[in-house]
Amino acid sequence: VQLQASGGGLVQAGGSLRLSCAASGLPFGRRIMGWFRQAPGKEREFVAGISSTGSTIYYTDSVKGRFTISRDNAENTVFLQMNSLKPEDTAVYSCATCPGVLVLRFASAYDYWGQGTLVTVSS
Repeated sequence: VQLQASGGGLVQAGGSLRLSCAASGLPFGRRIMGWFRQAPGKEREFVAGISSTGSTIYYTDSVKGRFTISRDNAENTVFLQMNSLKPEDTAVYSCATCPGVLVLRFASAYDYWGQGTLVTVSS
């Protein structure tokens, strides 16, 4: 199983980035996908999750209205569109996957993780 995240970079506050996570080696269309982030000196936190069909989506409160998670099951890829970025969004963003039907916010529920991509938002 491999999850390859990309799309991070340096952006000014108010700007946008689109993260991608390409998955291989697993039945992507039957897996829940999530994005987590970890800022320096802080614990990893759930950002967004999407069910296997895309019908159920959850966001952490701090990104609601600014971030959008989506998936393309034909391309085995999950996306995170991040708009109106703030300096506090600076973190390493990782994609992860878990089995089941419920979108969970707990990192321990996810069994495969990507390597992470750094997002830096300057003020």
